[in-house]
Amino acid sequence: MAFTNGRRALPLLGAALATAARAEPTVPRPARALVGFVPGGPTDTSARLYAENLRGGYAPAVVVDNRAGAGGRLAVEALKAAAPDGTTLLVTPGSVVTLQPHVYPRSVKYDALADLTPVSTLCTFSVGVAVPADHPARDFAELAAWLRAQPGEVAYGSPAIGSGPHFIGGRLGRALGARFTHVPYRGSAPALQDLLAGRVPLLVAVLSELTPQHGQGLRILAVSSSRRVPRVPEVPTFAELGHPSLTSEDWMGVFLPARAPPALVSGLHAAIVAASRVPEVRAGLDRLEFVPHTTEPAAFAERIRAERDGWGPIVRESGFEPDQ
Repeated sequence: MAFTNGRRALPLLGAALATAARAEPTVPRPARALVGFVPGGPTDTSARLYAENLRGGYAPAVVVDNRAGAGGRLAVEALKAAAPDGTTLLVTPGSVVTLQPHVYPRSVKYDALADLTPVSTLCTFSVGVAVPADHPARDFAELAAWLRAQPGEVAYGSPAIGSGPHFIGGRLGRALGARFTHVPYRGSAPALQDLLAGRVPLLVAVLSELTPQHGQGLRILAVSSSRRVPRVPEVPTFAELGHPSLTSEDWMGVFLPARAPPALVSGLHAAIVAASRVPEVRAGLDRLEFVPHTTEPAAFAERIRAERDGWGPIVRESGFEPDQ
């Protein structure tokens, strides 16, 4: 009987060993997640949500290391210089690696596909177009009519020069036949203050910066996402309004240094996918108006390539002077 039980146990033991052999590798030492922005912002917040839930699944600990400066580029450069041993990773918005090479061609010192290893997206997010609460335009159609009636140029604000909202706003003006003047701010907070005070009549910004004031100090008239946003379901998308070319969703993504071993890439990717299913992570992203979204490394690299190629003509047709 004992012999028979032992023989029956052998397949179970073999299956357990095979499962262990297939388990994704982890980094045996603490890792740091570089973030190119100050603590408390959306990039930092999303990075910390994932870092806490990568602990154990990828490394014994993952600590966020804020390297703010140069619009997020300092953190990318730090990753480029890091050893490809899995102990250093980067969390960054897509625009830093897809848009900024066209905006700052003399300042960008990295190629996301040659100097970094794309691992996965973490989430996606969109922008919104907002007006002050007392603006005469109550919806997007009325905004278009109001713009056509203005005798001169109309100012629109964005959180930063050379940002995604900057160029989406410019494209919006051309789509509506409006004459726009761009007013760049140093972040969403001062831009939002000027909108609420009526000092700028139109603001294009990341949606999470606008929704807390929607229906009170401001009105969101359109969103750039491919679908309506649950928190503001009454606000239509650009595509619904007849402007599908304005549909745009940015993302937060994770990178390792170039030449990172495939086992580390797959291990980190698996840990990210697992973390994206944690209720606390999903709830935290929802508070930011971010949508959890992971991508296989090869598909992520292709998305970067396509978006980087797509931003080039948009920047050129805007008349923006690189590195200005």
